[in-house]
Amino acid sequence: MKLKGNIVDIENRKIFKGEITIENGKIKNIEEKDCKENHYILPGFVDAHIHIESSMLVPSEFAKIAVKHGTVSTVSDPHEIANVLGVKGVEFMIENGKQTPFKFNFGAPSCVPATKFESAGAVIDSDAIKNLMENADIKYLAEMMNYPGVIYDDDEVLKKIGWAKHYNKPVDGHAPGLRGDDLTKYISAGISTDHECFTYDEGLEKLKKGMKVIIREGSAAKNFEALIGLLDEHFENMMFCSDDKHPDDLLLSHINQLCARAVEKGIDIFKVLQAACVNPVNHYKLDVGLLNVGDDADCIIVEDLKNFKTLQTYINGELVYDKGISKIKHVDFDNLNNFKTDKKEISDFRLNSKSKKIRVIECVDGELVTNELIENATFKNGNLVSNTKTDVLKMAVVNRYENQKPAIAFIKNFGLKEGAIASSVGHDSHNIIAVGVSDKTICDAVNLLIENEGGICAISETDHKVVALPVAGIMSDQNAETIGKQYSELDKMAKQMGSKLNAPYMSLSFMALLVIPALKLSDKGLFDGGKFQFTTVEVE
Repeated sequence: MKLKGNIVDIENRKIFKGEITIENGKIKNIEEKDCKENHYILPGFVDAHIHIESSMLVPSEFAKIAVKHGTVSTVSDPHEIANVLGVKGVEFMIENGKQTPFKFNFGAPSCVPATKFESAGAVIDSDAIKNLMENADIKYLAEMMNYPGVIYDDDEVLKKIGWAKHYNKPVDGHAPGLRGDDLTKYISAGISTDHECFTYDEGLEKLKKGMKVIIREGSAAKNFEALIGLLDEHFENMMFCSDDKHPDDLLLSHINQLCARAVEKGIDIFKVLQAACVNPVNHYKLDVGLLNVGDDADCIIVEDLKNFKTLQTYINGELVYDKGISKIKHVDFDNLNNFKTDKKEISDFRLNSKSKKIRVIECVDGELVTNELIENATFKNGNLVSNTKTDVLKMAVVNRYENQKPAIAFIKNFGLKEGAIASSVGHDSHNIIAVGVSDKTICDAVNLLIENEGGICAISETDHKVVALPVAGIMSDQNAETIGKQYSELDKMAKQMGSKLNAPYMSLSFMALLVIPALKLSDKGLFDGGKFQFTTVEVE
C-alpha cells in the first residue's frame, strides 16, 4: 500500500511531497517525489492523559470516535473503574481495548481509594501495584494524587512509586497548585508529569524543575488558554490531553482541536505537532509509530495544517477511519457493576441546624478547584434548605457501596431554579452526587439512579430523564452516538432548569473530588482540601 501527499517530518522540521510505502503494518519506505495529492500525512495524535470512563464509553466504543479525529493512541488512567471494581475493572478496560486496533496504553491506578476520607468500592495497595507493574500491558504508574503522602513520606505511597521505578515505568503526577519546596520534594520522588497546572507561573515552575507539563482541555477543566503561552519555548517538554471528555464533546473533536487552536495563535506547526504526536510516545515509550521507516504505520491524512480535519486514519497500516466512516467494529462484553445501597427517604436529606451562617462550596465554571464561601443560612422548620434566590443549593453525596446516611452540604453557581440533577459519576469514588432545590427532588433524583444501578439524571417539576450507565455505574453499554444524544438532552434539560454552567454534569462529578482544593463533599462529610481534613457546614 502507498500513501501520497505532503509528508510532515516533525523530527527534521520539514514538509515535502512524497510517497510512503506500507507493508505488513510497517513503513517500508518514505520517498520524496512529486504527486498531485495536496493533503497532509502526519503521525497520529496521542491523548497524553485521559480517563476513558469519563466519555461514558467502554474503550472499544471510545476508539470508534477517537479515530475520526485522528487520534491513534491514548495514555489512559483506569482510575475511575478501579475505584469501583479494583483490579478487575482495570483488567476489563485492557481486555476490551485489546479487541480493537486502537492503541490504548493503560496505567496502574496509584490512588484507590483516592483518600481515606471517602468510601470507594475497592482497594489497590502496593502489593497489587507490584503485580500490575509486572504486566507488560501496564505502561506507567498513573497520577499520584496523594501529594501530601509523597511530601510527608507515607510508606505505602512510596512503595507504589518504588515499584514503578523498579520496573522502569514512568510515574504521573497530580498536584494542582503545588509550588516551592513541596513541589521540589514531590518531583524528587520520581514524579515526571503534571496535567493539573492551572496558571502560567505554576506551569513554568514545574517545567523549570524538570517536569513535563501536559496542557489539559477537557469538558470541565480547561487550562489551554492559561498554559499555551509556555509551548513556544518549552515544546520539548509539553503534551496535550483531555483528562475527562464527555461523549457529546468527543463526537465533535479531540486533540485535533487543540492543535488547531495552537496554530491559530501563531505557534510553530512543528512545535505543536511535537507536543501532540511525538512527546507522549517518547516519554511513555509507547508502541506507536512516528512516521519513520521501520515504524508501525500509525498515521493520519488531514485536509490541511490549520483545522486538522481528518480524512483517513491508519493504525498498524490498517485503515480504521475513512472519510466519515469509522471502521472499528462493535465488541461484545459483559456489564460489570458494584451498586449495593437501598433507596432513600426524603428525611435522609434533612440537616437540622440553628446556625445563621454556613460554609458553601463555590463551583468555578471550567475549573476543578473550588472556593469556600460563607453565606446566610436558610431554614424551614429547623432544616437547612436550598435558597434559589441566592443560588445556595443543597447538595448530597450518597454511599453507593453500602447503606449509610447521606452527607449534606451546600453549593453555589449551579443555578437551578427547579428540580435536581444527580450522577453516579462522582470522582473519585463514584458515589451518587446530587444538587437540587428541595429535599424531595434530591431524594427523587438519587432514587432514580439507585433504580438504574448507576447513571446521570435530571428531575424537573414536569419531567425526568435518565441516562443509564450499567458498566460500573460510570459507563454505558451503548455507542457514542446514542449516549452522546442522550447526554446532550440531559445537559439541555439541566440548563433549562436554570444551570449556567458550561458542563453541569461534568462539574457535578468533580464536587466530590477531595484531592482538589478548596472545599468538596465526600460521602463522609464536608472536606477542606487545603487542610486535608473534614470541616463543618455550620459556621456559627
